[in-house]
Amino acid sequence: MKHKIRTLALIFTIIVLMPAGAACQGMPVYDNTNFISLAKSLIESAKQTSQLLKTVSFLKEQKDRIEQVSNVIKQLNAVKELYKNNQQLYNLIQDDLRKILNSPHIRPEEVARISASFDAIIEQSLEDLDFVSQILSSNTLDMTDAERAVFLKEKEEQSKEMVAEVTLKTKRYKEIIAFRDMQDRINNRETNY
Repeated sequence: MKHKIRTLALIFTIIVLMPAGAACQGMPVYDNTNFISLAKSLIESAKQTSQLLKTVSFLKEQKDRIEQVSNVIKQLNAVKELYKNNQQLYNLIQDDLRKILNSPHIRPEEVARISASFDAIIEQSLEDLDFVSQILSSNTLDMTDAERAVFLKEKEEQSKEMVAEVTLKTKRYKEIIAFRDMQDRINNRETNY
């Protein structure tokens, strides 16, 4: 019993003499409710992240579709303008060329040269339309929609240049006809002397 008392006294002195920080050491205590709410928060965050990734993927697909539709609309507008420009070109040549060639002030040797210059423009226009038709109807050139839209825009600009060229040529020939008409009137006027 003396032995037991000594041991108890020794333990008691050690406990009393120990620093306060050492007395608090021991098995950590966890609050299960905090751990469970943390796990729930992580699971909810993972769900939201997954949903956010799905939304980003969906928005990217929609953006790609909008770009495709936009490119198709650009192509349609370019084809529409190309057709309109070529129609205007044909009308100009049909109406104005007939008037120019039927004028008595155009010399016979000029008729072939004038016709050839307008024929070259019409030939180029027809070749461009045929090429555009091939590009739109087949994928032989493996062009993307954006590249096709750029190409069609270039052809539209070329057709506008052709219309401007025909307009300039017809204006020039009309001025030549007007000058020759005035010159003919001056040379053939009756004088009252």
